[in-house]
Amino acid sequence: MIAAMATGKKPAAPRKATILVEYLEFKAGEAAREYRLRVRRGADIRGVTVAISNEAFLSGRARYQDAPDICFLKVRRELAEWEDGALPALAHSMSDGELEEYKVAHAPKRPGRRF
Repeated sequence: MIAAMATGKKPAAPRKATILVEYLEFKAGEAAREYRLRVRRGADIRGVTVAISNEAFLSGRARYQDAPDICFLKVRRELAEWEDGALPALAHSMSDGELEEYKVAHAPKRPGRRF
């Protein structure tokens, strides 16, 4: 701190622990697919499960190849609250609204007209 004052530089802010999210696996059940992820923040390690109903896949509201990304984004949203002190829930289910939000956000862009 004294060296920082002598050089006129501000002391570095304390670093937040890096948060890592790892996809582990999925299990297909009768009603839903459950996606397991591991969340690491410093020494704290938690398992998180996100379920997507089979009906959501069959109706086209979710695609199998998008499911890990959908679940990852859901966990990242929860982690934003965790950084504020609240611990994330260990199990989640994707709502129809969340699936629609993902679908709209990741829809192909229409090319603009060229004159």
